[in-house]
Amino acid sequence: MERRLAMPWNETVIMEQRLQFIIACKRKEYSVAELCRQFGISRKTGYKWLERYESKDLSSLYDRSRARHQQALRISTDVALRLIVAKHAHPDWGPRKIRDWFRLKDPEFSVPAASTIGDLFKKNGLVNSLIRRPRPPCYHKEFTAIEAPNDVWSADFKGDFLLGNKRRCYPFTLTDNHSRFILSCQGTYRIRGDFVVSCLEKAFYEYGLPYAIRTDNGKPFAGSGLAGLSQLSVWLIKLGILPERIDLGHPEQNGRHERMHRSLKTGMIYDRLYNDLSLQQDWFDHYVAEFNNERPHESLNGLTPGHIYKRSQREYDGKTPQMTLPDDKLLKKVGSHGLIRWGSQRIFVSEVLDGEYVCLTQEDERLWRVEFGPLLLGYLDNQAKKIIRPKKG
Repeated sequence: MERRLAMPWNETVIMEQRLQFIIACKRKEYSVAELCRQFGISRKTGYKWLERYESKDLSSLYDRSRARHQQALRISTDVALRLIVAKHAHPDWGPRKIRDWFRLKDPEFSVPAASTIGDLFKKNGLVNSLIRRPRPPCYHKEFTAIEAPNDVWSADFKGDFLLGNKRRCYPFTLTDNHSRFILSCQGTYRIRGDFVVSCLEKAFYEYGLPYAIRTDNGKPFAGSGLAGLSQLSVWLIKLGILPERIDLGHPEQNGRHERMHRSLKTGMIYDRLYNDLSLQQDWFDHYVAEFNNERPHESLNGLTPGHIYKRSQREYDGKTPQMTLPDDKLLKKVGSHGLIRWGSQRIFVSEVLDGEYVCLTQEDERLWRVEFGPLLLGYLDNQAKKIIRPKKG
């Protein structure tokens, strides 16, 4: 049974029918010729309206008398058309975001309330129903305070998805928590530590160094040894960057980054998957530019991340400095296989610390506090001759 996409032109407001025709063409579910037939217009007329829509000659889409349409939509045809054009350009944006975008780009444009814009989009079939997520409970763990750009960055891999060439793409993402500014979004076919380092170095050269980087507990960000140390986190510590790890099963502790991931995923739903990594990366680059400089954020009072973010004053020169060692603590150099000498014994610390120094501070007759830079690794038990992991909290 054939599905009719619209009522005849004389059964509703003419302008609304023209908008419905343009929207149906943009969905590309049917050919223009088929849509013209179903809407009961000639192909010449259909192409004429499409041409005027594409040229942004919006006033040409309405007749001289507009009173009926203004009453039906509660906004002028010109305003309705500008909003619909913006929605087609940014299908993953909601009414509030589009309203904020117009307020930034064209302050003289009298943009309607978000609820009115939402009604317009619903009326024209431009809204997808989404499941509203419950807010996670507040978490009170002491992370680095986020008060300015570059206080804390967040890094992660945004899952994976299948490209047209049947290979899986793993996007590495890096954001500034204060401004929501995306610092990096790079796709790869395989998760590797050296790939993450190259992405971080590129960001460090361009934006400077943050004070902390927050990640989950997956590779290559964390290891299974003391304090979750990995080669990557050791490198960050030597650069003066504190590696922070969220608790297992608590992505809400990196909530701002996860929210960006949901926006990225939504953006990719709208036919943004390509045949190979190079083409997909082009889309990532375009998305980042739009997210940073075009897309308003409610949490930023309607501004874009680019309005808020400022480059770090801590420069990166490509060199990994030696750590400054304290004079008032016992120092032990970690040798091959991650061992330190303790009297006549050898005690395992971590293989990723090969060649580095750990600091020991006596707590009591039995326990010594073991640290690497700002991280507490554990307590060396002088009787058991091993390092005990610190208790959480």
